Amino acid sequence: MEFRIRNLFPTLIFTLILAGWVQLTPGPARSTTPPQPARPAVLEFGAGYCVSCIEMEKVMAELKVSHGDKVEFRMLYVNKEKELFQQYKIMLIPTQVFLDAAGNEVFRHVGALSKDDVLNKLKELKLLN
Repeated sequence: MEFRIRNLFPTLIFTLILAGWVQLTPGPARSTTPPQPARPAVLEFGAGYCVSCIEMEKVMAELKVSHGDKVEFRMLYVNKEKELFQQYKIMLIPTQVFLDAAGNEVFRHVGALSKDDVLNKLKELKLLN
């Protein structure tokens, strides 16, 4: 048993160092100002170390390409946008906040959503034709 623990120790140390490095590695610069949409917006509140948030990053990137001319899709990270997390009272991640063109919150969802789920919700809320 002691031999197994000794063999696992270097792997455990490496994993902890890697996890710390990933969390401390800065991502691309992001704006810390709240959106002032002249169009509807979907704000994705998350973190780079959250598996569901990473899935949502991909969904948001796809939506930005396909519908970014009609709706603002914005990723907000807890380690970079603490003020916005407090302003929107985000308690769990990932959380998506849907805003109308005036910037009013019209819907909130906690957890991951698929691209189709986001599009369907935007249509249901009449934020996208």
